Amino acid sequence: MQIQPIFQSVGKLLEGRLFYIPEYQRAYSWHTQHREDLFRDIIKVSESGNDSTHFMATIVGLRRRKRNIAADEFVEIEVVDGQQRLTTLIILLKALTKALEHENAKYVQEINAQLVKGDDLSLLLLHTNHDTSHIFVDYIRDGTVPSDKPTVAADQNLVEAITDCETFVENWSSRTGRTLVQLYATIKNRLSLILHEIEEEGLVYTVFEVLNSRGLDVSWFDKLKSLLMAIVFENGDAGSKKETVKELHKLWTEIYRTIGLRQQLNKETVRFAGTLRDSKSPNRPLSEEQSVKVLVDGCGTNAKSVVECTKWILKITKAEDRLWANHRLRAVTSIVQARLVAIAILLRRFPDAEEKVILRCWESVTFRIFGISGNDARTKVGDYVRLAWSIANEKLPPLEIVKRLRTIGQDHPIDQAVKELRKSDCYQGWTEELRYFFYRYEEHLAKSSGQVLSESQWNRIWSDEPSSSIEHIFPRSKGSENPASAGIFVHRLGNLMMLPPRVNSTLQDKLPKDKAATYQSSGLKLAREVAELVTATKWNREAIAKREEHLIKWASSEWKD
Repeated sequence: MQIQPIFQSVGKLLEGRLFYIPEYQRAYSWHTQHREDLFRDIIKVSESGNDSTHFMATIVGLRRRKRNIAADEFVEIEVVDGQQRLTTLIILLKALTKALEHENAKYVQEINAQLVKGDDLSLLLLHTNHDTSHIFVDYIRDGTVPSDKPTVAADQNLVEAITDCETFVENWSSRTGRTLVQLYATIKNRLSLILHEIEEEGLVYTVFEVLNSRGLDVSWFDKLKSLLMAIVFENGDAGSKKETVKELHKLWTEIYRTIGLRQQLNKETVRFAGTLRDSKSPNRPLSEEQSVKVLVDGCGTNAKSVVECTKWILKITKAEDRLWANHRLRAVTSIVQARLVAIAILLRRFPDAEEKVILRCWESVTFRIFGISGNDARTKVGDYVRLAWSIANEKLPPLEIVKRLRTIGQDHPIDQAVKELRKSDCYQGWTEELRYFFYRYEEHLAKSSGQVLSESQWNRIWSDEPSSSIEHIFPRSKGSENPASAGIFVHRLGNLMMLPPRVNSTLQDKLPKDKAATYQSSGLKLAREVAELVTATKWNREAIAKREEHLIKWASSEWKD
């Protein structure tokens, strides 16, 4: 089949077409930097003369069917590539209508008629996938933005896109000296794209791969999906191909839905899937490119292998989701090779009691090496990666996994590790580790008193940046202003604790004894413990050192093998 790419302005592209983003594609994932790049392009072309145009990107779409809405006929296009830019442009046009409401009703009506069709329901972008809270639909129809902060990464991306677009429109005139109508004219007439409108689904993935090989900006994750789908279309059995594609669409829908919940998933998912799928144990995590090659080559030309590989990617995605959903586990380390071992453990789906023991050992060893000792990502790379591969491929029993984890940690005994904490700055550059440290200490206090940990308060602490919850018992301001208090003693472990987010900011620079009542009412056992200390003792360097030694003694027991 001959493919005729169409070069069109944005205005022409949006005429007579409805766009649809299927669930088996990724959710909206652009960040502010991507949108800023688009905004700079718009400003540049607006300043370059009336005859200039700017080529933005390529859109690859699958022509599905014709559709009548009210008195108009449209072609429905399933977007395979280009959804991020297309979604952003549509949000930008809606933001423009809101700004033009009191200036030019004619153009508001024109743009709105393009965004929402004659039945007052159907949108130019019929469906944007994984929009769990209907944020996109509500904004395009009514211009409304949710007041509550989204809890899902994909929803958060949409809200940020709306905010960025409205801010760009609001600042347009002061930034460029041009009117909002001129902004609309620039978007409509002087931004252009190439549309590959294809009728045969199998050909879509071939075009996608060709464009990618010529420099199309696409993630390795999306490229992996395209390459796997292309194997099925090129080599799958004619009688079962349709059902195989349907099964793959369902699998990718679940994969992308899971990714949409956690912003962290994507690049690492590809790397972990390839590293643990390699035919022999690697000595370091594979790159994205290497991982894609391992996964695709492993399928050969076999459609069944593609299905199995896609199920494997889903398993990796689900395991990563479990890791990131667990505040305690995700706080242990930012080191890739260490997380790879945790993923391998979660993939095995051990009985709950066994999994808990293994993960507790992984926590202890990993936090000792990277958290307390402060080693960087060059440490124990091969040891962790080889262990992860063996867990996934050699089906190591639980006791063997624990034994090998302890072997990895034997070069970093706890008695040596805790020396890094004594008289050190445990605040700057150590906030995530500090939060995890005190979570474990809170668990210890709850267990010692026969009580339960306050999950509601700790959920608040985990939900924000760690610095929002770290409290300096002796205030930082007084520590830095008083010459007699020079040094880092205010950042020492003995002077630090946790409070629910921003409670510490309400205390400002009060002295410790004046903060005791707030500590007592915080709902945290470690805060109550500190309240008793500052009430009974003068809070000075000696008291801070004494509490530091108490915490180090506890840590020496908590993180030993």
